[in-house]
Amino acid sequence: MFWSSRASRLPRRLLIVAAAALVPVLAGCDAGSDAPTLHWHYPTVGAGAMAQRIAIRNVFVLGAPPPAAALQAGQSASLFFALVNTGSPDRLVSIQAPGSATAVTIPGGSISLSSSQVVLLTGPRPRAVLTGLTRNLISGTVITLVLNFQNAGSVRLRVPVVPMTQDYGTFSPPPTPAPAPKKHHRLVSPSPSVSGQTTSPSATPSPSASSTP
Repeated sequence: MFWSSRASRLPRRLLIVAAAALVPVLAGCDAGSDAPTLHWHYPTVGAGAMAQRIAIRNVFVLGAPPPAAALQAGQSASLFFALVNTGSPDRLVSIQAPGSATAVTIPGGSISLSSSQVVLLTGPRPRAVLTGLTRNLISGTVITLVLNFQNAGSVRLRVPVVPMTQDYGTFSPPPTPAPAPKKHHRLVSPSPSVSGQTTSPSATPSPSASSTP
């Protein structure tokens, strides 16, 4: 009785605001531990997927800085991502970029994932690199990556090529590979010549049989 008499004296606008404020609380109570607000959401344009109990988050390739519109074939590209393992131990054994790069290097050649482990390869310095691009990577497009896990199997996902601007302007391109050392060829001196003509060693004459007198 006290509440209804007091509520009747409140402005209608305040009652509406109070009811709206109760909606998220009621929704959270109804959803329990599975409320959408409790789920982890990656905050960037990177791609994401699941491999059993391994969450693959915020995967993207760093594109060319302005004014270039693309990374050229033959160059390398930085790859960034995060892994969250909530299951049994596993290992990321390799990554492939079919149609885009000849190889993808990852730290140590593989990444061990123990239970309840988070692995952050999120920059700004790249620790995973696409090497030997087989085509131009244009910023704003997507490429295919395949992540191969020892136990969880393979996961294929489409990954954006993000230009090196604004929030990604502080991220680093892959290091330039060191040039291969030059091979030194051994010079072979020609054989001594007579009157400009090269002479070859003559065969030793075989002993002749003496004639009988």
